[in-house]
Amino acid sequence: MNKSYTTFISLIVALGGFLLGFDSAVISGAVKGISIYFNMTDEMLGFAVGCVIFGAMAGNLMSGYFADKFGRKSTLIVIAALFVISATWSALATNYTEFIIARIIGGVGIGGAILIAPIYIGEVAPANLRGRLVSFNQLNIVLGISVAYFSNYFLVNYGEESWRWMLGVEAIPALLYFLFLFLVPKSPRWLVQQCNKVAAAKLTLERIGGKEYADQTINEIQQNINLSESKGRLSDLFSSKYTTIMIIALGIAFFQQITGINAIFYYAPTIFEQAGGSTDASFLQAIVVGLTNLVFTLVAIALIDKLGRKPLLLIGTSVMTVALLMTTFAFNKATYSFSEDNMAKITNEETKQLLQPLSNNTYNSQTLLFNAVEAQLSKEQFIDFKRNQITNLISINAPLVLISILLYVAAFAISLGPVMWALISEIFPNKIKGIAISVVGFFNSLVSFSVTQIFPWELSNLGPTLTFAIYAILSLLAFLFVAKYVVETKGKSLEQLEQLFLKTK
Repeated sequence: MNKSYTTFISLIVALGGFLLGFDSAVISGAVKGISIYFNMTDEMLGFAVGCVIFGAMAGNLMSGYFADKFGRKSTLIVIAALFVISATWSALATNYTEFIIARIIGGVGIGGAILIAPIYIGEVAPANLRGRLVSFNQLNIVLGISVAYFSNYFLVNYGEESWRWMLGVEAIPALLYFLFLFLVPKSPRWLVQQCNKVAAAKLTLERIGGKEYADQTINEIQQNINLSESKGRLSDLFSSKYTTIMIIALGIAFFQQITGINAIFYYAPTIFEQAGGSTDASFLQAIVVGLTNLVFTLVAIALIDKLGRKPLLLIGTSVMTVALLMTTFAFNKATYSFSEDNMAKITNEETKQLLQPLSNNTYNSQTLLFNAVEAQLSKEQFIDFKRNQITNLISINAPLVLISILLYVAAFAISLGPVMWALISEIFPNKIKGIAISVVGFFNSLVSFSVTQIFPWELSNLGPTLTFAIYAILSLLAFLFVAKYVVETKGKSLEQLEQLFLKTK
C-alpha cells in the first residue's frame, strides 16, 4: 500500500479545508473594523458575518451536481478560484453591498470545499486509512482557523483599515491551492461510475495500492454499479430504504452546528471581551482557541480508525455539555458595577455623562443591566454600549470562561468536527451520493447560518448566561441522538457500507 502517495494527494485536496477554516475565522478579527467602516447595525453585522454561510448553502446545492457531472477534481479547481476572487474583492470593498457579494462568493467556495474534498478523499483512500485521511480535511479546517487567529493578531494594529489586510491575505493560499490541484488525479471511482474509464481509474488505484488492490477495487465498483438502479434523484432521499442513512446524516449535520461551534469561532474575541478582556488579550485568547482546536483534531485523527466514529462522538458531546454548563455558570455569577473606577473606563464622554444616575449601582445579570442602561441612552448609544462599553463594567471569573471554552472546543475537535465529515463521506450509496451530500451540506450550512446570524442578538438580548445554557441543552440532545441512531462504520469499504445500510431496511 503506497501510503505516501495517498497521503500526498489527500493533503493537497484537504487544503480546501484550510481555506474554509481561514475564511470562516478571519472575519472574527475584522468584526469591529467592518462594523465601523460600513456603519452596521446588529442585524447588518450578523448578516455580514453569516452571509458567507448563506453563500455556502448555494455551494452545497450546486457542488454535488457539478462534482458528479464534471468530476471532483474539476469542481475543486473552480472552488479554489472562487476563494481567490472572494479574498481579493472583500479586502477592496468600499460599500456594504459590495462587501456582502464578495463574502457570498467565498461562501460558495466554502459550501463546495466542505463537501467535495471529503468525497474525493473518501473515494481514493483505502478502507483502513479512510477515516484518518478524510479527517485531514477537518485538520486543515482547524489549521486555517488557527492561522487566521494568528494573522488577525499580528494585523490588528496595522492601520485604521487593518481588516482589509486580514481578509485579503487569504488570496495567497487560495492561489496556491488552485495550482496544486492540477497535481492530483481524478477520482478513480468517479472515472468508473460516471465515465466508464476503467483503464485510467486502474492506473491511479495501482499507484495507491498495487495491482491486486486495483483489480479488487475495480471489481467491487463494477459489481456495485451492476447492482445499482438508475441515477439517484431528490425524491429518492425520502425512500424508506434510505431512512436510516438520512436520519444519521441530517441529525449529525444539525447537531454539529446547533451546538454553537461557529458562534465560538466567528465571535471568539467578542466573547472574551464580554468576559472583561482587552482587545489584545481577547485576540490572544482566540489564538489559544485555534491551537486547542488544532491539537485535539490531531488526537481525533489518531483515534478515529482505532477507537471508531461513535465512541468519539459520545465522548465529545458529553464533554461539550459539561463545558457549556461551566460557561453558563461563569456568566451567571458575573456582576456589572458602575463603580467610580469602572465609570472612568467608559470611553464615550457623552455616554458617561448620561449614565451618571447609575453611579455605584451593581447588577447581577446582563438583562437587568441593559434594562437600566437602555432607559438612559439613545438607540445608537445603547448599541455602542452593548458592543464596546459593557466590558468595562463586568466582574467575572475570566479564567473559568477561557477554560470552559477551550474544553468545549477540544471536545468538538475530537467528535462532531471531524467525525461528521468522515460519516457523510461513507454512508451514502453511490446512487444518491452526489445529491444527498448536497442536501445534507445545505442543511448543515442553513443551521450554521441561523446560529451565526442570531448570536449577536442573543448576546445583546438574552445575555451570555441563557445563550450558553441553550447550547448546553442542545449538546446533551446531541449525545442522546448519537447513542440511539449512529452506526459504527470503521474498517469497512464503501461498497460494504452500502450493503450494510441498505440491509437495515
